[in-house]
Amino acid sequence: MKIAIVDTYYAAFLKTHYAASGGLQRQDFQDQRDALLASCFGTSDFYSRHLQKLGWDAQDLIVNCVPLQVAWADENGVPYSKLAMQLPHRLFRVPMIGPWLAALPGLMEIAVAQLKTLKPDVLYCQDLSFFPPHALRELREHVRLIVGQIACPLPSNDFLRGYDLILTSFPHFVPRLRALGVASEYFRIGFDTRVLEELGSVEKTVPISFVGGISRHHTNAIPTLEYLARETPIQFYGYGVGALDRGSPIVARHHGEVWGLGMYRALARSRMTLNRHIGVAENNANNMRLYEATGVGTLLITDEKDNLGELFEPGKEVVAYTSKEEAAEVILHFLEHPREAEDIARAGQKRTLSEHTYEMRMIELNDILKRHMG
Repeated sequence: MKIAIVDTYYAAFLKTHYAASGGLQRQDFQDQRDALLASCFGTSDFYSRHLQKLGWDAQDLIVNCVPLQVAWADENGVPYSKLAMQLPHRLFRVPMIGPWLAALPGLMEIAVAQLKTLKPDVLYCQDLSFFPPHALRELREHVRLIVGQIACPLPSNDFLRGYDLILTSFPHFVPRLRALGVASEYFRIGFDTRVLEELGSVEKTVPISFVGGISRHHTNAIPTLEYLARETPIQFYGYGVGALDRGSPIVARHHGEVWGLGMYRALARSRMTLNRHIGVAENNANNMRLYEATGVGTLLITDEKDNLGELFEPGKEVVAYTSKEEAAEVILHFLEHPREAEDIARAGQKRTLSEHTYEMRMIELNDILKRHMG
């Protein structure tokens, strides 16, 4: 069976990736896609590679990458508007602007054309906000099952009801989606061992790090991060520092954006790394950092959540904190007791590699999809 895995990548990553690529935008669709997947950004080819081993014909589509999608359109004779390619995709849904822009063939239209060409049995969308309801209705005659996956704030109900099934790593989203009449199941994120092969041996030279974004979804975490910047030697890597006041103690410790394999390397160089969840997670542990940090063998210090014990054993495989003061105490303790930190990090990595890999997740997904296809 065929599955098309549709994803969108952060614009900042795409800009950085193409700027460093030496003319990648002039290469054909396949070469561009291979280069993007090789970067290990997001879920990369972590789904498709393992689904292929299970007998699926799995294709990755990065539908908001302009040079990639333009290459596909040119190679397949699909018309598009150069103006539409220069406009942010979100503008197509802005009242009064959207109806005018909808007449311009752009990224969404190219993605629809790709799917009509592929005719997958399953359309698997990692970004529920990309296809508007009318596009999903148009695709129904070409696709057997339309599936979405979400671990961020929910889009409007009109977008949600266009899916046959929505998977989520937020346990609390499942009953809310079902109450809307949308089939939903709990499906966790994971770690891919290809990352370890790509990284090779990495020396741990950073005592404690925070690797991640600072955005409107993370505002509740900023006081904690600033407190830790004053009380511990924590170093920062990621995006969004420009949104902070220049007097923030984070700024002086910030080492810039890291993406894909560079992000994993920053984690792997760290003896410990701090994790915190966005507000929409409520009191549930779910995010990618749980598995990324433990997967590369770094001690994860994470905010305490009700279900954390279902994923890792706190105190033995990861360490939990309930306040900024406790986070600082934990960090300072393990700086003074490095062997204890190493023992917990090793146990956390063992748990992730034995229970939380994408190879295992795809076995779960294979069963879920076949069950819902009937």
